[in-house]
Amino acid sequence: MSEFPKLRCPACGYTEPFQRPLLQCPRCGGDWLDVVYDYETVGRQWPEALRERPFDMWRYRELLPLRDDAHRITMGEGGTPLLRAVNLEMMLGCAHIFVKDERQGPTGSFKDRQASLALSVMKEMGVTEAVVASTGNVAISYSAYSARAGIKLWAFLTSLVPPEKMREVALYGSEVVKVTATYDQTKQVAAEFARRQGIHLDRGIRSIAARESMKTVAFEIAEQLPVFLGPGPTPWRAPDWYIQAVSGGLGPVGVWKGYEELVKMGLVDRMPRLACIQAEGCAPMVHSFQKGLEEAEPVLHPRTRIITVATGSPGPAYTFLARVIREYGGVFTAVSDEEAFRAMHVMAKLDGISMEPAAAMAFAGLFKLLSEGVIRRDEVVVVNCSGHTFPVEKHLLGETWARTVEVPTEAPAVEDGLLSSLEQLDRSVRRIAILEDDPGASRLLRRILQARGDYQIFEAHDGRSGLELIRRERPDVILLDLMMPEVDGFQVLEVLKEDEELAQIPVIVITAKELTPGERARLNSQIQRLLQKGDFSDEDLLHEILDVLEGKTK
Repeated sequence: MSEFPKLRCPACGYTEPFQRPLLQCPRCGGDWLDVVYDYETVGRQWPEALRERPFDMWRYRELLPLRDDAHRITMGEGGTPLLRAVNLEMMLGCAHIFVKDERQGPTGSFKDRQASLALSVMKEMGVTEAVVASTGNVAISYSAYSARAGIKLWAFLTSLVPPEKMREVALYGSEVVKVTATYDQTKQVAAEFARRQGIHLDRGIRSIAARESMKTVAFEIAEQLPVFLGPGPTPWRAPDWYIQAVSGGLGPVGVWKGYEELVKMGLVDRMPRLACIQAEGCAPMVHSFQKGLEEAEPVLHPRTRIITVATGSPGPAYTFLARVIREYGGVFTAVSDEEAFRAMHVMAKLDGISMEPAAAMAFAGLFKLLSEGVIRRDEVVVVNCSGHTFPVEKHLLGETWARTVEVPTEAPAVEDGLLSSLEQLDRSVRRIAILEDDPGASRLLRRILQARGDYQIFEAHDGRSGLELIRRERPDVILLDLMMPEVDGFQVLEVLKEDEELAQIPVIVITAKELTPGERARLNSQIQRLLQKGDFSDEDLLHEILDVLEGKTK
């Protein structure tokens, strides 16, 4: 059996076989772990094997950290076009400017790659509910993919995020929590909520899946460039420069690892230089690099209208990217909001590419670096057009599509404010137990409820473990199947009836069993509703369930 893939800690060198993602290194406690693959074997196989595969992110399956393809959650992400900016080239007097058009992902953002792999890994881990903090595009992508995966998502967004993006998150059925604070404080709120509720927290840049997904951008560019530039000394080609607007820095970190792996496999012969572009009003990486710092100095009060890049504390991404740029060349630079808005107009009017302001920052950075002579006009440049979203009409969601958490602005009371705000949020969560031995039926019930309310859902797949769950979690309502192994639904009802504390919990029986008159009479005295399986798509069924959850008995 191959020793690959395996996990490796870059801080202390610890390695172990990759069985499932770890949160930290068992030896040194570091929270940044890499996945190492059998590059020699994959490098030999790919040139031939990839000819037969669809051009999407998952064509690079051998270098992605999912153990079982049965858990793959995909909507055709990746495989985005590489466009030659022919009119921009003429305007700037440049030979080779290419746009990696990530607007064409399923939700219009390069974050679809991250969502696909992250949600696939969550499904493989058995996660049914997750928390994510976002400035917009991550929440949109994760919401779409979590809907497909049957995973409930809590999306915490700073209240400065454009309402169009928030409405899109809500449309997918995610729980939207607007936090009246900075993005960095929003991340604190999300993390504390996940801890208190015992819900899986997406770790962003520290997540193996997130970083590994982004390297597929590099793989695709390397495959696509020879179409325009012709063959080189290796089968694929690397550009001279890769440019991307950065907030937390996940994109360039993943892209860099992708090119490192391509060099190891002999598919490209060199590394590109990175140009990481930030907004002048929130540029912790730029300022920290100029000061020669090893760790980023946070920007406590971002001053930019481009809210989706207003990450004041980029964390470990800066340390990684600063090392890369020092060793291989490259640059951190900042552009003003006005320069980004101007770049939006230029790209739309010249090459017909409309984009959001965060993506336009990368093009503003290109213009600046060309004018300063940092990038030569004969070099091959690829710019990541990282996102573009479409507004969701207000009337589609009504007036109650989000809840708000108020975070006090006075220091040092932020921590106390976070806890009290979370207590308000915790009280709104209703607890539901689903006792159902059919995983498909259980998943469907969960998804119906998750899309309609803030319910905390527990599941058991037989009567014995279901009773243990009920005693432990004390749910507000029980959805019960009658035909279960070992202890069936009738026996569960008898046990509940004999326990004074549990007898008051409302029970909805959902069954495919054809009941005799005697069985119906036996149930009528113990349950709130009796519903037949096979009608879960009927809106009336949903209303019946929700009526009981809200305490409306007939």
